[in-house]
Amino acid sequence: MRYSFIGRNIDVTENFQNKIIGKIDRVAKLFPQDSEANIVLSDVKLDKKVDVTINLPNKRIIKAEVVKDDLMAALDEAVDILERQMVKYKNKLNDKAKRSTAFADELNAIAFADDEYDEDDDIKIVKNKRFFVKPMDAEEACMEMEMMGHSFFVFRDAQSDEICVVYKRKDGAYGLIEPEY
Repeated sequence: MRYSFIGRNIDVTENFQNKIIGKIDRVAKLFPQDSEANIVLSDVKLDKKVDVTINLPNKRIIKAEVVKDDLMAALDEAVDILERQMVKYKNKLNDKAKRSTAFADELNAIAFADDEYDEDDDIKIVKNKRFFVKPMDAEEACMEMEMMGHSFFVFRDAQSDEICVVYKRKDGAYGLIEPEY
């Protein structure tokens, strides 16, 4: 696994990097060898923020973001989150590979170590909605989202004719997700 570090209001020394790599190596066996881990350490007022993003070779992303008063405790919790996410992802692929050969190729592309899995972690979809996706611009989609009282809204971009999503961020601003092919 390749590592890159960014420190925002924090000095990330080589010794500190080695400590972080040691903690992340605890779950490195779950990820393919050619994965890339981006670690961003931030000092936010009185708290420390750890943001770990692991890019898998098949264009998938596993991410954990934790804010705590102790940097190493935040890092430990982020590593636990990454481990849970990767185990769920691996087992989801295993389940789909049993049902379809299309997912078997994706599963074979990722080399994993054996680990435990709790079937209570399965994702269950409890509601399914269908609606007409009308063409509009991002600003109009934000207004529609606010009127409906939702935290996200799916729409068709009037200019590019692509399906996009606007969402409300934690800081109160809006975000736009556009497809990339």
